[in-house]
Amino acid sequence: MNGIISVDKRRVAASFSRAATTYDDAAHLQRTIGHALMERLPVGLAPARVLDVGCGTGYFTRQLAERFPGAAMLGLDLAHGMLTHARQHTSEATTWLQGDAERLPLAAESMGLVFSSLAVQWCAGLDVFLAEAARVLRPGGWLAFTTLGDGTLHELKALWQDIDPFVHVNEFLSRETIEASVACSSLTPVMHQYQRHVIHHATPEAMMRELKAIGAHNINAGRTPGLTGRQRLMCLRKGYEPLRTPAGLPTTYHACYLLLKKPLKPSP
Repeated sequence: MNGIISVDKRRVAASFSRAATTYDDAAHLQRTIGHALMERLPVGLAPARVLDVGCGTGYFTRQLAERFPGAAMLGLDLAHGMLTHARQHTSEATTWLQGDAERLPLAAESMGLVFSSLAVQWCAGLDVFLAEAARVLRPGGWLAFTTLGDGTLHELKALWQDIDPFVHVNEFLSRETIEASVACSSLTPVMHQYQRHVIHHATPEAMMRELKAIGAHNINAGRTPGLTGRQRLMCLRKGYEPLRTPAGLPTTYHACYLLLKKPLKPSP
């Protein structure tokens, strides 16, 4: 994979807008990963302005406001429905922006911290996001983000490949591609960690309902036209069952945690 993923941004925005009212109740893994990213932020960090890219319902925007009292908070998301929900459930003085992570509507060198948890995988190119983050960060500013890597949802992907030729599972960048993009950026990598998360569901339908509830169902080119048929679902249940453990049917996520710093300008 060359670092570019076929993504229909309008479909992404619409999918997450529809999930605005169900997201918080279903986003258990997303909360776990986002909190783990916050725990990895540098000790003593005190940014004057913080941007939460892919803020969704504003959950981590609020967490960041508590972490950095006095900082100007900005939440940005592609989905209008998510921003509407965030405004209705946030009392803090936060600025909400509808925009694209690959074209941030912000001035250069205006942010002390850019934070983004599990949003970058919806970008068409990681290189573009890194360049935009570098542009809006002040010298000495930090970028902290998580994304999902190749191998995420591999159980579901393998099962669907045995059932029909359509694309049912979103594509994710390989570890090598992520590392190459970071190496080519103007930011200095400080931390780069991978963690495997496995969650369990009672049935394949429960797993797919959860993906739909957080707006993360398939948005890639080549997806199945129309609704998934009953016969295909029966094949999916039959194929998934041998993977069952005492905890349920496993679903694997490969999370990548990254901290990068913008170099200080050289002294004159």
